[in-house]
Amino acid sequence: MTMSQKILQACPLPPPLAGKLPALCPVETLSDAPDQAAFLREHGAEFTVLITTGTQGADKALIDALPNLKAICSLGVGYDAIDLDAVRARGVMLSNTPDVLNDCVADLAMGLLIDTVRGISASDRHVRRGDWPRVGPTMPSTRVSGKRLGMLGMGRVGQVIARRAIGFDMEIRYHTRSAKPELPWQHEPSLLALAQWCDFLIVACPGSPETYHLVSAEVLNALGPHSYLINVARGSVVDEKALVAALENGQLAGAGLDVFENEPEVPTELLSNDRVVVLPHVGSATRETRAAMCELVLKNVERFVKEGGLVTPVRL
Repeated sequence: MTMSQKILQACPLPPPLAGKLPALCPVETLSDAPDQAAFLREHGAEFTVLITTGTQGADKALIDALPNLKAICSLGVGYDAIDLDAVRARGVMLSNTPDVLNDCVADLAMGLLIDTVRGISASDRHVRRGDWPRVGPTMPSTRVSGKRLGMLGMGRVGQVIARRAIGFDMEIRYHTRSAKPELPWQHEPSLLALAQWCDFLIVACPGSPETYHLVSAEVLNALGPHSYLINVARGSVVDEKALVAALENGQLAGAGLDVFENEPEVPTELLSNDRVVVLPHVGSATRETRAAMCELVLKNVERFVKEGGLVTPVRL
C-alpha cells in the first residue's frame, strides 16, 4: 500500500467503491466533517487525490483548498460540474468514466422517447385513476417507427442511441460542431435546420459553457407542435423556461427529460403537464453500469497512486 498519497471523497460514494479505496491509501470524506471549511483549512494540504461524482463536481474553492492536489477522479462521464479552469491552472489531472455507461444511457433514451411519444406513463396514470371505464381509453398517440430522428451530439452515447434507432427504421441526422465523416448519418451544420427537419430531437451532448441553452426558444419553435424533445444529457443544454413556454403554448408536442437545470428541483409546470415524462437523472442507474463505473474509478485511483497516471484521463 502506497502511504504517500491521501484521498479526499467530496461526497459519499457507492459502497463497492468506497470499501476498496482504503486498501490503496488513507481516505477521508469531506461531507462527514461538521464544519467542512474548517476541515479543509486544517487538513486540505494532506490530500493528493479528490474523488467526486459528475453531479457533485468540484468548484474552484474546493480545488484551491487542496494545495497538493494532483488528480481528480470523477464517477460519471460528465465533468461540467468541475471547475476546469481551476483544474488547468493547477495542472491537476482529471479522469471520468466513459464508455461503460453508453448502453444503459442509450437504452433509457429510447425508452424515454417511446414513453413520451406513445404516452405510456400518461396512459398508466389514466388507468390507475379509474378513467378508462369512466371516460374511455386515452387519445391516439404518435407512431415512433419510421420517423426522423435528430441527434444533438454524436459522441459515444449519441452513436449508441443512433444504432438503437436504426432498429426502429428511423432516418437519422445529427448536429455537432464538426462532421464525423466515418459515420453513416448525415451531418447537419445548423441546429435550427435539424430541428425543423426532425420529428424527435434527442439531446446527447456534453454540458459546457458552449452548449448552455443551445436548445433555445428559437430551436424549440423550429421543432414545432408535432415534434418531441428528449434530453438525456445535461439540463443546462435546454432553456428550461423556454421549454415550459413552448409546451404550454402548444409549440411542442411533448418532452421526455432525465435531466434538469436545477436538479433535483423540477419546475411545477413540467410536473403537471401530462405530455412530459420526468425522470430523476437515472440514465446510468443500473446495477451493472454503476458497478462498472465504480470499478473504473478504482482503476484510475490505483493507477495514479502506483504509477502517477490515469486509465481514462480527460484531455483538458
